[in-house]
Amino acid sequence: MKNNFYLSRILGNKVYTPDMKVIGKLSDLGVTNELKSPQVTTAKVKTNSGIKDYNFKNFSITKQKGQYILVCNKIEKHTSTNTLFLRKHILDQQIIDVNGRKVVRVNDVSLANLETGVYVVAVDIGMNGILRRIGILKTLVKLGLKLQTKLMIWNDVQAVVASNENIVLSKPYDSLSILHPSDLADIIEDFDPKTGLTIFTSLDNATAADVLEQMEEDSQVSFIESLSVDKAADVLEQMPADEAADILDGMDDDKVEELLKNMEKEASDEVRGLLEYDSNEVGSLMSTDFVLFKNNETINDAIENLRKLKPEEDEMLRIYVVDKKSKLIGTLSLRDLIISDPISKIGDIMNKEFKSMFDTDNINDLIKNVSKYNLVAIPVTDNKMKLLGNVIINDIIYELLKNKRKIN
Repeated sequence: MKNNFYLSRILGNKVYTPDMKVIGKLSDLGVTNELKSPQVTTAKVKTNSGIKDYNFKNFSITKQKGQYILVCNKIEKHTSTNTLFLRKHILDQQIIDVNGRKVVRVNDVSLANLETGVYVVAVDIGMNGILRRIGILKTLVKLGLKLQTKLMIWNDVQAVVASNENIVLSKPYDSLSILHPSDLADIIEDFDPKTGLTIFTSLDNATAADVLEQMEEDSQVSFIESLSVDKAADVLEQMPADEAADILDGMDDDKVEELLKNMEKEASDEVRGLLEYDSNEVGSLMSTDFVLFKNNETINDAIENLRKLKPEEDEMLRIYVVDKKSKLIGTLSLRDLIISDPISKIGDIMNKEFKSMFDTDNINDLIKNVSKYNLVAIPVTDNKMKLLGNVIINDIIYELLKNKRKIN
């Protein structure tokens, strides 16, 4: 027979003894739980006395007149341990296609029959798999219909979850970290809630926080409410305070308080402060993650501090300068730092003419200023000019899209 065949071509086929007596019908195949080419170890056979698990090493598969013949050369029961069954756990399940950045469905399974045994080599995620299973693929091919085969090599199957049993194939979601958080968020939201939550909780806290930022508001609240309090608090701690505040703002007050109490005090205090603002105040939109320097620091010291801090890219859109009382007195760009004399003082090169907003100003006024002066970021202070945070252009765009505000 050919070395490769599909699961659908042998499921339901009769299983014979060497003298061609019928033992029963093949119900399923069990494989080892391995990432690379799992080997078939178990044949689940439906007999007159019930379902039996037999050792697959005693089976042979041949092809006669277009049909696959299964022979059990020795009846030997097999105890299934750490076994995944292709029909029960893989067929028709949703899988994460990391390369394609999407969720697809397993319509069939491709196996290879080698001297050392039968192995899973790929899953069929195309229309061919469905047509093959309902028995009309050959007919359509004879009629001239050409359908592209869509196989995903087993090594690229990063995660498969049986939604009813939470059985996970391959290594626990390690490879999902290679995806951009927005892609991973889309994938998780494409699954049913239970499966999506299973995947989400498998992520480390930092990755989970990045993914949560990219989700729709309803999904953000739903996922946080579904997590244990400790896990939810850990994830929220990893998020920018303004993002965490936005999520908590849509939740029950008692639940919010419970989560805040389980967060680290510094992170909790930042979020609490943001939650005190009304939704139309600039303070509700600002981020407390920004870069600042004292005016008496040297350029060289500032650059060394940046190397140690390793700030996120959006935190570098604008750098702020404060005096010894934390009063905002200037701004500068990364370019200003790079091209200036290393021994110069920050105060000597800072821009003293800058736009800023009070934390209690209306968001509409913020939007107008950013649009009028073409700003990528704007600092936020209290009424005594103490620097509290800043708002970057991304957050303003999101605000516009969310509320469909218009700049007058």
